[in-house]
Amino acid sequence: MRQSGVLLHVTSLPSDGGIGTLGSAAYEFVDFIKDSGMSIWQMLPLGPTGYAESPYQSCSTFAGNQLVIDFKMLEEDGFLPKGAYEPLEILPNVDFEAVKAQHRRLMKLSFDLSFDKLRNEIGEFEKKQSWVSDYGLFRAIKAKFYENSWMEWPDQKIRLRDPETVEKYKAELKDEINFYIYEQFLFFKQWNKLHEYAKSKGVQLMGDMPIYVSEDSADVWLNPEMFELDEECRPVRVAGVPPDYFSADGQRWGNPLYAWDRHEAKGYSWWISRLRALGEMFDILRIDHFIGFANYYAIPSSEPTALVGKYETGPGKKLFDRIKAELPHLKIVAEDLGVVNQTVKDLLAYCGYPGMKVLQFAFDGEDSGDLPQYHKQNCFVYTGTHDNNTTLGWWNNAEPEVKARARKALRMRDDDDDIVDHMIKAAFNSVADTAVVPMQDFLNLGEECRMNIPGTVGCNWMWRMLPVDYDKVAEKVRMLNIQSNRGKFF
Repeated sequence: MRQSGVLLHVTSLPSDGGIGTLGSAAYEFVDFIKDSGMSIWQMLPLGPTGYAESPYQSCSTFAGNQLVIDFKMLEEDGFLPKGAYEPLEILPNVDFEAVKAQHRRLMKLSFDLSFDKLRNEIGEFEKKQSWVSDYGLFRAIKAKFYENSWMEWPDQKIRLRDPETVEKYKAELKDEINFYIYEQFLFFKQWNKLHEYAKSKGVQLMGDMPIYVSEDSADVWLNPEMFELDEECRPVRVAGVPPDYFSADGQRWGNPLYAWDRHEAKGYSWWISRLRALGEMFDILRIDHFIGFANYYAIPSSEPTALVGKYETGPGKKLFDRIKAELPHLKIVAEDLGVVNQTVKDLLAYCGYPGMKVLQFAFDGEDSGDLPQYHKQNCFVYTGTHDNNTTLGWWNNAEPEVKARARKALRMRDDDDDIVDHMIKAAFNSVADTAVVPMQDFLNLGEECRMNIPGTVGCNWMWRMLPVDYDKVAEKVRMLNIQSNRGKFF
């Protein structure tokens, strides 16, 4: 079935206050998707944000982002005193420091009010989410050591998880551990409610799984043997990509690489647990940097950039044979952007997952594989992704020869600059089974509304969508769905 969707991260929702949340604005967005005839809401990774607030550098692959817990809903449910929540000003960008300060204060208030009376329900949550107790311990120790990376904790014994020392900290930090468990309990309570609502409206929630986990994460601290670490649990080599479209120096992501031989020896059990958890959260899962499963770029940890590194062979078919055997109903989309060699193509074909086409890449050369005539049914086509400029911003910065190729391919007049409508129509009219458009493009927004600039730090992940007239946008998208034979109409 031909379908369509929209890309918008939860933190960008026009919720009351300083950040998008799982409250009423999320439900209104689901209604907008349904009314538009779309059926997919794609978002970025939804774990706790890490370094520079990046959702791709989370401290846990299993936990949810506590900052999107909605305080109005907590008041309505009696988990927060009435009137305790005073929304921060709605700004075009998230002020993460202000949001985090308010969150900590109100969450502590909620914890003191409600933890004891919810203890039985939280206990059941802990049994189901077996990771959450260790996550709570990790977060509590980080807080004790002023949020420093676990690799810099002054107590060497807890850094290396000496069993007696672990038990000592569990006893010492019991209340703080419970606080972080309580946060996750509330996140998943609100998330599951939203997910059920989306299902009732015929809307699928599409998540995003980074291939790598953050160095400063519970995942690495708890499973050091599964990563390329030395005897002191410090990375030997780290992940990234060589120089490419986005960066002349390449990108040194800094994530520790997997010790793939050890994962294979354990039947890829860690991966199965990870994918099972995300498969329960989302209806569709985009795997970021899929090419890294075929071949991945390894950078010595001592190197400051990605200029020095080499490609290694990934786990390939063996991993995905295991995934398909254990999780046969998991719907996966492969982010196959970047250096796509024959090994990557063969793995994608073997798995049968849909790959991605990005129209902003289609006009860089004369015969790009992202051009509409090269699209296949089994793929997702985008005008742009979270790593791209908005389409309007891209057009305003495009070279004349790029614009000329775009006008020719999209059958635009030489004086036509209405690129956003043409790009959206090209995506919807593609033979690709699924077309996804960032919300910024539906709203015809410029580069000031870009979500991320790869290779930069300090100015990303902040964009907020201000309140909009959903009915007007929905009418336009609905017509696109009808004309391109996509979508659901009730």
